Amino acid sequence: MKQEKHGVLLVNLGTPDAPTSSAVKRYLKEFLSDDRVVDTSPLIWWPILNGVILPIRSPRVAKLYQSVWMDEGSPLLVYSRRQQRALAARMPNTPVELGMSYGSPSLAEAIDKLLAQGVTNLVVLPLYPQYSCSTSAAVWDGVARVLKGYRRLPSIGFIRDYAEHPAYIAALRQSVERSFAEHGQPDRLVLSFHGIPKRYARLGDDYPQRCEDTLRALVATLPLAPDRVMMTYQSRFGREPWLTPYTDETLKSLPAQGIKHIQLICPGFSADCLETLEEIKEQNREIFLKAGGEKFEYISALNDEPAHIDMMQQLVAQRF
Repeated sequence: MKQEKHGVLLVNLGTPDAPTSSAVKRYLKEFLSDDRVVDTSPLIWWPILNGVILPIRSPRVAKLYQSVWMDEGSPLLVYSRRQQRALAARMPNTPVELGMSYGSPSLAEAIDKLLAQGVTNLVVLPLYPQYSCSTSAAVWDGVARVLKGYRRLPSIGFIRDYAEHPAYIAALRQSVERSFAEHGQPDRLVLSFHGIPKRYARLGDDYPQRCEDTLRALVATLPLAPDRVMMTYQSRFGREPWLTPYTDETLKSLPAQGIKHIQLICPGFSADCLETLEEIKEQNREIFLKAGGEKFEYISALNDEPAHIDMMQQLVAQRF
């Protein structure tokens, strides 16, 4: 009888190898060349990407990375490695590897390691709580490209998302309540999700609905009136309309409405990264305070919190 061997592939977006202009340029080129991320015709997009965006954005983004870089490396990679190690410790007989859609460690490296250990049932967990064609679907594409080079394929369990999973909502609730206990209840709790172009949603991406599902599930568990919780979208790029309301514009408007104390969490980010530590914790905090806000607290991503690892363990165990 065939002996099954389970393995787990954790996947996140990726990060530059160093906070330098050249490393950022390599990373952004790979990321922004994926048509799941930018679906503009290459004939139009490639001259813009290579001639304008990469030369201008790479030095600027490198400086931002320098402001959040940790002793162990990029925050996203540091926290993702901690997640991998913590999950592996919970499942000592199951290989757990980390791969990134862009940059290092690559999906190919991670899958090679797993299959070299005889894995016959591969569970792929993209660390995006809310599905989007620009994130989770890109992981599917990347895994398929790697496996195309293999004669013998494992069974695949692909976890599309976990926007309403009870263990995920419980971990978020724990983080929020811990912040409330430390800083008091805010005038508003803001849930800021990464944005996508509105056009993607019109074409069928159910990402906005999955963000709303997370909002509803979390609000139902919190000791806070629903009208004191709001959802926004951050990190827009380019000129076309993205999902609204925009986080930065919302935070700028809140103090004039008498909302002087906010706490903000980014439930769509499984690990702290440039978009949470610099864009939200620094830039958007400054926007709110300059507009007349008085107190701003950023609630960290779930990172390697035990409740987050509990959730991961539950998700993958359901596929064994």
